Amino acid sequence: MTVTLEVDEGVGTIRLDRPPMNAMNAAVQDRLRAVAEEAARRPDVRAVVVWGGEKVFAAGADIKEMQAMSYQDMADRAGDLQGAFTAVAGIPKPVVAAVNGYALGGGCELALCADIRIAAEDARLGQPEILLGVIPGAGGTQRLARLVGPSRAKDLIFTGRMVTAQEALSIGLVDRVVPAAEVYGAARAWAERLARGPAYALRAAKEAVDKGLDADLATGLALERHLFAGLFATEDRETGMRSFVEDGPGKAKFSR
Repeated sequence: MTVTLEVDEGVGTIRLDRPPMNAMNAAVQDRLRAVAEEAARRPDVRAVVVWGGEKVFAAGADIKEMQAMSYQDMADRAGDLQGAFTAVAGIPKPVVAAVNGYALGGGCELALCADIRIAAEDARLGQPEILLGVIPGAGGTQRLARLVGPSRAKDLIFTGRMVTAQEALSIGLVDRVVPAAEVYGAARAWAERLARGPAYALRAAKEAVDKGLDADLATGLALERHLFAGLFATEDRETGMRSFVEDGPGKAKFSR
């Protein structure tokens, strides 16, 4: 399998495995979508790590495959391409990208679909599609601009340049930088912590932030209000508040 899902102690690891560079051809994209949808619906998956292995996250699309495609071919394929990445972004659980090596083109776009990104000290990220005479087509023009701002996004997209992990950290493209050998462990530790959290509240928090960013403030506040009120119907809310009153903050043990 080019993309797998392994589940352990509430953490699902979505692993890209297409050596040597995890180039994302149509088969990988379709498999990624299927695995993301599986992670979304499985109750034993409470948080997700997206990882390409110790050497490379993903160096982009399969250019040889794309070179052979006509306009009609890509017009037919583009929806499925974006759909694979949207499936990852839409996982209603905390998702962290563990970035070793290169995250370029589609690889960078995949990392953008996570809630946070932890990168190796020697990682390199970028959107080099302009160097091929095209633009990012799997969400890069939209998610990157929302994450780092339009000016910084345009700089990366217009030039196609790669950035180091430290520059990525400085502009907000990644959230933490750690030694390469510690990337997966750091990502898994983050996921394990949240896998023990209140699943419905975490889902609501993710929905409020993600959908609120695509709306005006009044609409976002209305969404937050409804999600907030809805959580008062959950067992996790009862558990969390009872634990706070009886034992103090941060000691609640939520149902699995």
